[in-house]
Amino acid sequence: MRALAIAATGMAAQQTNVEVIANNIANINTTAFKRARAEFSDLIYQTERAEGVPNAGGEGAVPEGARLGLGVRTAGVRNLHIQGSLDQTGNPLDVAINGRGWFEISGPNGETLYTRAGSFNKSATGQLVTGDGYAVDPAITFPADTLQVTINSTGEVYAQVASQTDPQLLGQLTLVDFANDSGLQPLGNNLWRETPASGQPVPGVAGDPGFGSIQQGYLESSNVDPVKEITELISAQRAYEMNSKVIQAADDMEGTVSKGIR
Repeated sequence: MRALAIAATGMAAQQTNVEVIANNIANINTTAFKRARAEFSDLIYQTERAEGVPNAGGEGAVPEGARLGLGVRTAGVRNLHIQGSLDQTGNPLDVAINGRGWFEISGPNGETLYTRAGSFNKSATGQLVTGDGYAVDPAITFPADTLQVTINSTGEVYAQVASQTDPQLLGQLTLVDFANDSGLQPLGNNLWRETPASGQPVPGVAGDPGFGSIQQGYLESSNVDPVKEITELISAQRAYEMNSKVIQAADDMEGTVSKGIR
């Protein structure tokens, strides 16, 4: 009975849906996390009778056919790159992007990666790095006698050093943008990788047309809405239960047939 296999695909799809929701909820406090949404598509249809074929008398076409769908499959898991709220931290090395844009990071083996989590630190040599020790690109190094760090809305980084009266310009935090943010590959640790689906990175400066501004002393929060996630979790649970009832009903029907044959 095809109903068993069809309902099984529905249960598998809802299991994926619940797993995506669980990951969203688990990262509700992850800096700059972007919630994901499972997307599904129907499977191939089995044709019992095609629409538009001539009827028995050959005088007209059959107005509608008989096609049986064979279930559902996971079409993709889309990351929703919606702006998260900005939370003030007071840490001068915390920076948030208010609008579009990504920071460039020099990852392992010199690979260029991207992040919106601006919770930066200083390395032992004074270089601006991520929490995992990856250098921000372009490189910015703070003098050993730095007293105060100021980062303006365009990403210019200034340091007030003990040996000078005026702040010293150390460099510029640049941004990049992509035609399709959803095509970026998530790597974990708040890092993303360019793919053919995302398109090439478009460089720019904060405040330029199409780019957001930089806010010092703030971090972008996760864009997960707990109320929405719980609502979708309940919906997925109910859908899973309904598919399981279809399997139970189909099994009972097959049992009835087999008992009748005996």
